[in-house]
Amino acid sequence: MAGESYGGRYLPLFASAIYDQNAALEESMRVNLSSVLIGNGLTDMMATELSYYTFACTSAPGVPPVLDISTCARMSQVKRCETVITEACVNVFDSMNCRGAYTFCSSELEQPMFDSGLNPYDVSRPCEGDIADTLCYPITKVASQYLSDPELRATLGVDPAVPETFAACSDTVGNNFGISQDTLHSSVPYVAALLERGVRVLLYVGEYDWICNWVGNERWSLAMEWSGHDAFNAQELKPWLVDGKVAGKTRSAHNLTFATVAGAGHMVPYNKPKEALALVNLWLAGKVPA
Repeated sequence: MAGESYGGRYLPLFASAIYDQNAALEESMRVNLSSVLIGNGLTDMMATELSYYTFACTSAPGVPPVLDISTCARMSQVKRCETVITEACVNVFDSMNCRGAYTFCSSELEQPMFDSGLNPYDVSRPCEGDIADTLCYPITKVASQYLSDPELRATLGVDPAVPETFAACSDTVGNNFGISQDTLHSSVPYVAALLERGVRVLLYVGEYDWICNWVGNERWSLAMEWSGHDAFNAQELKPWLVDGKVAGKTRSAHNLTFATVAGAGHMVPYNKPKEALALVNLWLAGKVPA
């Protein structure tokens, strides 16, 4: 199973459901689930939220700070956010207090980036088009037109009940997820459970993406409690290559692989198609990037 962005929240749950339901089926009817690939995922909102300051205001991610000093000074209260989020959302999930903590922290740690006019999906370049309409990737409109073509829909066997115009994102669905506080729940325990059962997991992240950045994804992957924790954490990030050139950094142990993709933003396959294809081909062959 593979997906990106919000897929980091639901893919671990979907894969876990498939794994568990396979046990109730005859072998010939089981889904051959061997791995999960998550690109620029929102798997743990709290780790992601707390990484926004680090990514935008320090040189730790490997990119220069992108926000001005006065803004970063205000955002530096990230420790306060870590405290209230941990108390209300992690140690005990209190729906009302968690919502309040997240609302406060998102206004302090997220909103400055959106107010800056910078591209939250790729800090190395300006946003192209309307951020609300195309997520700064105008190519998504071309993809939507293609997937709305009646002949293609007929070839794919799309149910006629499905709206004729393809939409990459649904405001209705997104708002409902927000109302249910879906993003405030972590999917990390499901990732750990899949790993314990031998399902391979690949986390890959474009280095220039801020919205679901590699800093937050690395943090939760290192903090995750599972039997391979010590072996995974003992591995240093090291370069992985495509045609002899550095394509990013990676660490891998016991069925879990984390990889960054150099020069890519939120849409890794679009920004770096050659490197993305090489990464996927390696993974499907049962290998890890190196």
